[in-house]
Amino acid sequence: MTRLRIALTVFFALDGFIFAGWVVRIPAIKEQTGASASALGLALLGVSAGAVITMMLTGRLCRRFGNHEVTVACGVLLPLTIVLPPLTHSPLTLGLVLLAFGAAYGGINVAMNSAAVELVAALGRPVMPSFHAAFSLGGMVGSGLGGLVAAHLSPTRHLMAIMVIGLVVTAAAGPTLLRRRSPGAQERIPTPTRAQEPAPSHRLDRGTRTLVLVFGLIALCTAYGEGALADWSALHMEEDLHAHPGVAAASYSCFAFAMTIGRLTGTTLLERLGRTRTLVLGGATGAVGMLFGALAPSVWLALVGFAVTGLGLANLFPVAVERAGALAGPTGVAAASTLGYGGMLLGPPAIGFMADWFSLPLALTSVALLAAVAATIGFGTRRVAAG
Repeated sequence: MTRLRIALTVFFALDGFIFAGWVVRIPAIKEQTGASASALGLALLGVSAGAVITMMLTGRLCRRFGNHEVTVACGVLLPLTIVLPPLTHSPLTLGLVLLAFGAAYGGINVAMNSAAVELVAALGRPVMPSFHAAFSLGGMVGSGLGGLVAAHLSPTRHLMAIMVIGLVVTAAAGPTLLRRRSPGAQERIPTPTRAQEPAPSHRLDRGTRTLVLVFGLIALCTAYGEGALADWSALHMEEDLHAHPGVAAASYSCFAFAMTIGRLTGTTLLERLGRTRTLVLGGATGAVGMLFGALAPSVWLALVGFAVTGLGLANLFPVAVERAGALAGPTGVAAASTLGYGGMLLGPPAIGFMADWFSLPLALTSVALLAAVAATIGFGTRRVAAG
């Protein structure tokens, strides 16, 4: 169990590291492709579109081949696709290559979350936030290093270095997953004593589908905020607050660091407050922090706002995905993740168009609105969630 937990934690951290490496180079690639805010938003749609398209397929692959095997396969594909965006020179080609990157990103998220849900159930403790803390820590390290090298390395060289790191880490951690069967794998493997039993159905009853949808909506509201900050925070800092590119890159690092702290303490928070209070408190804190971050008149106040937002949103997505997975296995993880990354699908173009129509700071306040919606859903479904 310990070795499996460590290996899964490494893959969560790698996922965050690679994604953040791409995020901090968005301003440079925007300039390289000559994209407007709305055109960039449509191009960024490729990441979320690729992820959403492959997530339900990944759920089926996990049931057939195993969560660990699919996690390792996607751990190879994700670094290989990160080098494609800096090779483009138009918004159209950028959007097309981001489809491939998004497909690998969505695949590894469903596979490793499904593996984590099974491990959480086997351990009997709400440790799901610790895995997502590793993702946030990886994002913090990736964006921090990106800020340091942004003025010295081209996007191509930077992302090529990330590709090498990703393949090395996968080669190191992958064998641990491949050698050890996941705790729920026995359910997928017929035994002689059960050979005559009918195969389990993966169709969900109406009540379960409704609950998965509820948790998926919370994931959607949270992922919208995470995606908006990942894609637009650096640009907001540079264009609206005139921050240095290195400081602008650190905006996502502040958000990721605060989210890491929130998730590292998430298990204790869940054990003391329960899921409903954690969801409500987190959504409300995220809403207040994002209003501050979007509308602050100075760089440092905006960074504080991003940090408060990270603390608030930290445990919403892990709780939503863990509950959906506990209800319906990889199918539930895939469904909730699809809805969640639907928030990312909606976020980039919505923020881009609102930025063109109004302003980027005003567009970013939509993150606060959806965080408040997540808190409201968490409170409104408190009895159902407890049941």
